Amino acid sequence: MASFEIYGGNELKGELVPQGAKNEALQVLCAVLMTDQKVTISNLPDIIDVNKLINLLQSMGVKVEKIEKGTYIFNAKHIDLDYLDTEDFAKKASSLRGSIMIVGPLLARFGKGLIPKPGGDKIGRRRLDTHFAGFKLLGGKFEYNKKTSFFSIKAKKLTGTYIHLDEASVTGTANILMAAVFAKGETVIYNAACEPYIQQLSKMLNSMGAKITGIGSNRLTIKGVKELRGCYHRVLPDMIEIGSFIGLAAITNSEITIKDVAYKELGIIPDVFKRLGIKMELKDDDLYIPKQNGYEIESFIDGSIMTISDAPWPGFTPDLLSIILVTAIQAKGSVLVHQKMFESRLFFVDKLIDMGAQIILCDPHRAAIIGLNQEQKLRGIQMTSPDIRAGVSLLIAALSAEGKSVIHNIEQIDRGYQDIDMRLNNLGADIRRIG
Repeated sequence: MASFEIYGGNELKGELVPQGAKNEALQVLCAVLMTDQKVTISNLPDIIDVNKLINLLQSMGVKVEKIEKGTYIFNAKHIDLDYLDTEDFAKKASSLRGSIMIVGPLLARFGKGLIPKPGGDKIGRRRLDTHFAGFKLLGGKFEYNKKTSFFSIKAKKLTGTYIHLDEASVTGTANILMAAVFAKGETVIYNAACEPYIQQLSKMLNSMGAKITGIGSNRLTIKGVKELRGCYHRVLPDMIEIGSFIGLAAITNSEITIKDVAYKELGIIPDVFKRLGIKMELKDDDLYIPKQNGYEIESFIDGSIMTISDAPWPGFTPDLLSIILVTAIQAKGSVLVHQKMFESRLFFVDKLIDMGAQIILCDPHRAAIIGLNQEQKLRGIQMTSPDIRAGVSLLIAALSAEGKSVIHNIEQIDRGYQDIDMRLNNLGADIRRIG
């Protein structure tokens, strides 16, 4: 198990180029299964989760050719459906949460899809009911094998229908959307997720010959087609990494320019960080975060304490609440962070309290942060990364702390952040990978 050894307290300065969006990459990679023609995808991040999914696709029979760093050609002309019944498939697919999104394309193109209970972050209950309820409405027959923990769905044909999702699940929307592309007639998905990831997937499918309208809204209409062709697709910059860098710049009193951020796709993310008092300036499509000696949390217009919570897009993404929480530690003022979607995502705050942060964990969903206003530095400690976002939040805290910190289980961080140690060291950080 590898670890990071961090010597904090350094001010950082320079430019960072965000990686391709992890969450989008996992969706569009699964979409290559929808056609027997070549699909080229660029700006894929070189991270564990993406590489695992590419390896899984190769094992299924997809031909993969790496053109250059981040750019691949995929050809899913010959898929080995028998491989889905092997132990190797069970092992590889269960190690990756994103593997669930191969089910929709397999069902649409081959009439059957199956997946073991997928892995991923331990951030609370993450049910799959939405996915399979949608498949059943399209005409699929669902089975769950309790002994093997395998989910399977089969259909001789799929028929378009009206689907009102019980939750605006991003992966659920993506999965059902891909299945509906080959369903006969028209499918309407209401209460659909509308994150930029879903918008990008929809645009990619349309470039392949799909007929999807309502992109960017919570009501998607899909007119079924018989086949899709190949395409070229470029993945957006990762908005979660961009938000992470904004928080990092503020808490370490650093001057950082984040390059090519696709600002229009960031939604309210910059505005939420501005509520913490963080200044930023948009220069063309680069986001400049100046050095600040302090930043003050806004209050609501009636004077009450600021509350920042997550919500389905276009609300604030839950993946950045951990970053907001850590950034608020050195702000002036107080804020209540309310994590509504996952019940275990705030449990990493005990490490921050050990570092000297003033945080009250009210319950599994809410934490109150009383800012230190740069008057007291955090202290370095030993800790373990529980999931991707918490891991990076702990890394940010360690970079702002005095002394040495050690973060174990950094494989969690590597799952979502490409070469994060080398990239930050180039700005003046002191992060050493050990083990």
